[in-house]
Amino acid sequence: MSQHHEIPADASAEASAASEVARVNAISRVEYFGPDTPLALDSGVSLSPFQIAYETYGSLNASKSNAVLICHALTGDQYAASRHPLTGKPGGWWAEMVGPGLPIDTDRFFVICQNVLGSCMGTTGPKDIDPATDKPYGLSFPVITIGDMVRAQAMLIDRLGIEDLFCVIGGSMGGMQTLQWAAAYPDRVFSAIPIATAARHSAQNIAFHEVGRQAIMADPDWHGGAYLAEGANPSKGLAVARMAAHITYLSEAALHRKFGRNLQNREKVTYGFDADFQIESYLRHQGMTFVDRFDANSYLYITRAMDYFDLAADYNGVLANAFKNTRTRFCIVSFTTDWLFPTSENRQIVHALNAAAANVSFVEIETDKGHDAFLLDEPEMFSTLRGFIDAAATRRGLNA
Repeated sequence: MSQHHEIPADASAEASAASEVARVNAISRVEYFGPDTPLALDSGVSLSPFQIAYETYGSLNASKSNAVLICHALTGDQYAASRHPLTGKPGGWWAEMVGPGLPIDTDRFFVICQNVLGSCMGTTGPKDIDPATDKPYGLSFPVITIGDMVRAQAMLIDRLGIEDLFCVIGGSMGGMQTLQWAAAYPDRVFSAIPIATAARHSAQNIAFHEVGRQAIMADPDWHGGAYLAEGANPSKGLAVARMAAHITYLSEAALHRKFGRNLQNREKVTYGFDADFQIESYLRHQGMTFVDRFDANSYLYITRAMDYFDLAADYNGVLANAFKNTRTRFCIVSFTTDWLFPTSENRQIVHALNAAAANVSFVEIETDKGHDAFLLDEPEMFSTLRGFIDAAATRRGLNA
């Protein structure tokens, strides 16, 4: 049994947001996979039923050769280029990249962005109802991997009748998914753009994730993961997790440039523990707004999936084996001040692709914006990706 639900744009949205949605021709959809189509997970269990929430922009051409799959990062979602239903923010989280005339040109490509498995924006995750108990899954939801996320995405692409993708692109955890796609489905990925990512999660990054998870689990409102059944929300723990993570997304230079030691709405320190400094106020704001749009258990599950990611481990410990005989065209992008996924880790991917005789381009963008640079206004990144995508489209036979 399969069901397909199409969700029209919110007619009551403010005019500017509505025009933004119309500008990119955004359509929100949910695809349901019933008991006859279970998802086999790396943990050895199957998930069934489940659903995937996603958005599409632009139109699929007659030969179905112009599809672009955008893979989002840890706390991202399917709203890459449209108004977010919870925050009301128009334009989406990748408004600089996706839209008419932009590097991912929605007048030219059929763009798909899906909410990953285990998340909380419509795709099945721990906050959803377990049909076996009629209660939220909580910690009974199976632990998932990046491979599981990509396997579910492939099922969605199959359902859409698309044999292969012109491009798979994503930053951070989205880059992990992009690498997994290229390794697991080499004949289905014409071009791949992993940005600010790594082929495996480092010990330092696992450590930061564990701090966040422990903050959530230490919140008395977590209730062993069963907080929804208790009518509670571990919002304080989740806010602290977000604050800690957000520091890793920035660089020291960016923190100094934006905040320095500037005081927040005061002329001198208070000799107390209010937010004396602008950076303190900023982090508290990031934490408070995050809990309004994200589920705490989803944070646990998705960070764990990132921790488990080690692409070489699936290929006898040799990363180049993951790309053996690949025909995919790659463009690897890193940023000089990204200490979460430093250029050295991106170079390891490039070296593995070179060892596999792959078609690979690499660029390191000079910026002081840290890991978050891939989400921000970075003209060099835009021009690089526009050039790569245009060249790949010409090679694919897609007319401009």
